[in-house]
Amino acid sequence: MKFQRYINQHTNQITLITAVLIGVGLLGKVVDSDMVYTVSFIAASIISAVPIVLRAVSALRFKTISIELLVSIAVIGAFIIGEYNESAIVTFLFLFGTFLEDKTLAKTRHSIKDLTEMAPTTAMVVDDDGNTEEIDVDFVDVDDVVLVKAGGQIPVDGEIVDGSGHINEASITGESKLVTKGTGDQVFSGTILDNGTLKVRATKVGDDTTFGKIVELVEDAQDTKSPAEKFIDKFATYYTPAVLIIALIVGLVTKDFRLAITVLVLGCPGALVIGAPVSNVAGIGNGAKNGVLIKGGEVMNTFANVDTLVFDKTGTLTEGKTAVTQFKDYSKDQLALQIAAAVEKQSDHPLAQAVVKFSADHHIPFDDVQVADADTVKGRGVKATANGKNVLIGNLRMMNDENVDLTSEQRHDLENIQDEGSSTVIVAFDGQIQAILGISDVIRQGVKQSLATLKSLGIKKTVMLTGDNLQTANAVAEQIGIDEVHAELLPEQKVEYVKQFQQEGHKVAFVGDGINDSPSLVTADIGIAMGSGTDVAVETSDVVLMSSGLNELIHAYGLSKKTVINTKENIFIAIATVVALLIGLILGFIYMASGMFVHEASILVVIFNAMRLINYQPKTAKLDPDQLSVGEYDLSLKQ
Repeated sequence: MKFQRYINQHTNQITLITAVLIGVGLLGKVVDSDMVYTVSFIAASIISAVPIVLRAVSALRFKTISIELLVSIAVIGAFIIGEYNESAIVTFLFLFGTFLEDKTLAKTRHSIKDLTEMAPTTAMVVDDDGNTEEIDVDFVDVDDVVLVKAGGQIPVDGEIVDGSGHINEASITGESKLVTKGTGDQVFSGTILDNGTLKVRATKVGDDTTFGKIVELVEDAQDTKSPAEKFIDKFATYYTPAVLIIALIVGLVTKDFRLAITVLVLGCPGALVIGAPVSNVAGIGNGAKNGVLIKGGEVMNTFANVDTLVFDKTGTLTEGKTAVTQFKDYSKDQLALQIAAAVEKQSDHPLAQAVVKFSADHHIPFDDVQVADADTVKGRGVKATANGKNVLIGNLRMMNDENVDLTSEQRHDLENIQDEGSSTVIVAFDGQIQAILGISDVIRQGVKQSLATLKSLGIKKTVMLTGDNLQTANAVAEQIGIDEVHAELLPEQKVEYVKQFQQEGHKVAFVGDGINDSPSLVTADIGIAMGSGTDVAVETSDVVLMSSGLNELIHAYGLSKKTVINTKENIFIAIATVVALLIGLILGFIYMASGMFVHEASILVVIFNAMRLINYQPKTAKLDPDQLSVGEYDLSLKQ
């Protein structure tokens, strides 16, 4: 056992010694020294055969007929009949091919290695007296406060309790754009503080952090085999012994021992065995590098065949936060928005907060407005006195209750805003309408173009399933180009629709936020979670889009299709190589050494072909950030 371990550790040196001995032997041939020629090739054959034979014997202990066994028999046979040059060259090519395979395979796993190396190793823990101590990250506990300085890695998932700064979250989302965060905001382990200083209270540590789950997920995904890999594994189980039997029959029938051992060399299924897993690893690595977590080769294969995308609305097609999307100002002097923001500032209602934020975004000052006698009318709005004016801010029912009439123009504007699925807030002073605001869940930027791109990649139907009202759902669907809409649904009703699409023969992927859509995520052929790595998203779904963007969805779908195609290409290359070698053998063009050379070359070809996936980027995935996703909203303050 120790001897085998020693040999395995020094296989590269053995390969180099073999190459030197072969070179010496060839030199002996040139100077016409049979002694140097023969001794060099015999030594090269024996030295290089040792690691191959040891691997073959090790595999036999587990009742496995390996490629090394085929090569070992062929080499020993060549050695017995005195073809020392053939046996030396075959073993050298096999060892050198293995060396190149290991190097190139390591490159396909580079993205995964990068992820692991990005994990933080130490943390600066702040004690109750304000002193800091650097400790191993494994010893940080939940509720510990850690100090992070500019340029440092955040070692835990947690909440900022002091400080602010710009954070690079590329290790989590795949996006290198800096994110500004301050007190109360959540941060993730493995992200980097570009500037500023933070104190973070740990909420998750070690393997429980989002980053830890990502690394674990990607490592597990590499071991999850695709249908092609499972088929090849089963095929190789029977194929390799079959080659051994065929070679034996060839030897018995033809009485040509050299031909029989050549069949063994040519029949090695190396490229076939390695072709599918190397594509799988390269594809998963690419996804991890770009903020897309795909849970294994089987998921990749299923996702590539999806033809129907089913979306939740809130938090998926929309941002999941309310904002003013239309503003009709009849006062012409910004006073309506100024007073409305001052009054609404006192409320925590989402519509009120949207009005306040809209005013702040447009730099309308409202802190000096004097508000008094504010009174909330349930289900209607709010009454108040502001700057000496009697103010009403609410819906149409409030205006009707207070006998405030709308002009034909105002009523027309109100109906248009409502037709687009927005909630409306009407502002009136002293019985006169001053402004109407349309407030709705903001549609994600670039969503319309993203859906069009997905269709160009092979999606045949897009569906929205939402618990929101039908009018709002239809308005959103019309703006972004969704094919089919079903609204006012409970979670269990969404599941029924997913099952219905499956029964109709569709391969269905459900895209949700990973929180209240877990049943649909599990039921669909592929569950895709958007949620910046929440626990539910990571654990429930098949694919996780870490930055919750549809660009990542495009990348994931395109990558899956590309990976499946790449796997099929590799299988074709492997089979075509074996067929070509057998034809060459029959026609007398291929011999043992040349056959081994072609065999090893075919392995490298499939590896290099798979490596193309490492740099895969869908051409239309990146959209112009300044481009509006849907129509131009009328948000001007002067109309």
